[in-house]
Amino acid sequence: MIDLLYSIDVAVFHFINNTLSNPVGDVLWPLITDYDKLWPVRIVLLATWVVLVTKGGRTGRTAAIMIIPVLFLSDKFSSEIIKEMIDRARPCHDIGGTPVVQGIHLLVSCGPGKSFPSSHAVNNFAVATVFAFCYPQWKLWFLGWASLVALSRPAVGVHYPSDILFGALVGSLLALVVIWLWLTIEKHILPKESAKGD
Repeated sequence: MIDLLYSIDVAVFHFINNTLSNPVGDVLWPLITDYDKLWPVRIVLLATWVVLVTKGGRTGRTAAIMIIPVLFLSDKFSSEIIKEMIDRARPCHDIGGTPVVQGIHLLVSCGPGKSFPSSHAVNNFAVATVFAFCYPQWKLWFLGWASLVALSRPAVGVHYPSDILFGALVGSLLALVVIWLWLTIEKHILPKESAKGD
């Protein structure tokens, strides 16, 4: 059963990575997968966070505050707990000089990291879930971008489809836990503090 699931994973990986590859994708996928490493994007993201805090009202401040623990938890949980437990090699890795998966159309550096789950998928879906909660009218945009970033990982050759699917699930669930905790604190603690201030 495990062998069957793995063969399906590899087949879907090859479909995304090889069959769907094209010159336009070869340029765009690396930019999408590492968008947060581009300095202009980092500046825009930081400026957006500052605007949310200073001019975003209660909703903006809530989103800006929540993404801090969400990003911390999602990154730590995926990279330092799940990845170390599963210890799955990336499809682009070599083991004993033999490629894990043959015939990869590799568009970025493979990197030394573990494969399962994709931290890109975990982190982007965690943030997208927070913003979808705070701004539900734009949820399709947030979740759509997270999906695009997740899809870029097998497209550039560094993750299996199961890595991004599980990563999306983990990121979304972690964000929902943080949102639930925030709502609980807001309901049971903040009103009491406000009453004391009055």
